[in-house]
Order: sequence, then C-alpha cells, then structure tokens
Amino acid sequence: MPAALGVALAICGGPPVARADALSRGVAALDRADYLRAVRELSPLAARGNPRALGLLGFMYEHGFGVPQAYDAAFDLYCQGATGGDPFAQAMLGLMYDKGHGARQDFIQAYKWLNLAAARSQGHTRDVYTRLRDAVASKLSRDEIIVGQRLALSWLPGAPAFP
Repeated sequence: MPAALGVALAICGGPPVARADALSRGVAALDRADYLRAVRELSPLAARGNPRALGLLGFMYEHGFGVPQAYDAAFDLYCQGATGGDPFAQAMLGLMYDKGHGARQDFIQAYKWLNLAAARSQGHTRDVYTRLRDAVASKLSRDEIIVGQRLALSWLPGAPAFP
C-alpha cells in the first residue's frame, strides 16, 4: 500500500467496515487498494454531497488512485467536503493551500483549514492535524496567525471555501 494512502486512511478513520453501506464499502476498497471499486462506491455519494466521500474522492484525484491525477479536481472535491464539515477534507484542503496544488499557495488559508480540522477531530488524528497546522504557522507572522484564527472562528459549515 502506498505510504500516502496508509497515512490518509489512518487519519480519516473511516466508518466500521461491518456496515454494508456504500461509504463503508468505498473505504474498505480504498484500504485494500481496490481503487476502481472505491471510485464506483464513493462517486455517487460524492455527487449527492456526502462530505466524507468528497474528501476521500479528492484524495484519490490528488494522488491518481483509480482516477487520473488532477489537482484541480482534488481541490474542488476537498472544498466541497470541507464546507460540509469533514475534518479530513478540511485538513487536505489546508495542505493543498500550503503546497499550492490546485490553488494559489496561501498559508493563511492553509492554517485556517488545518485549525478547523484539528478542532473537529479527536485523539491521534487531532494530534496529526495540530502538528500540520503548527508547521504552517511556522511560515506565518504573528499577525497572519491571528488572521487565520479569526477566519477559523468565523467559519460556518456550508460557507464558501474560497477566501
């Protein structure tokens, strides 16, 4: 299994595989690197606006797992999942802003989305998102961090992802 996929699956903490719903089947397929099956299961959910499915499908487009690699598509999917409140999509959107993949590089937006992901997560996942947020913070001035914090505090689910 590619390292990026292993990290993402550990972070996103998918639903229990025992459930036989499409999201569980998609996560299970992604976990066993059956990317075409994962795309088949997750795409209809993403089309209906499921935030978790949007984030996972975004991850597949970002890394070219079962679909052509396309940063623009990944960014759009992460935006939709992030605005729906999915912490994984929020974190991945923050990393896209940090790297400038699929969007202009914007460390304040990266900080905002990683801060939101950390606040909406628990345990190990929260620790990972917090470390990523703090790494982005090291690239910002104190005033820029304050702006990022204010953006995170004022964000509401469903609000546009674009600054």
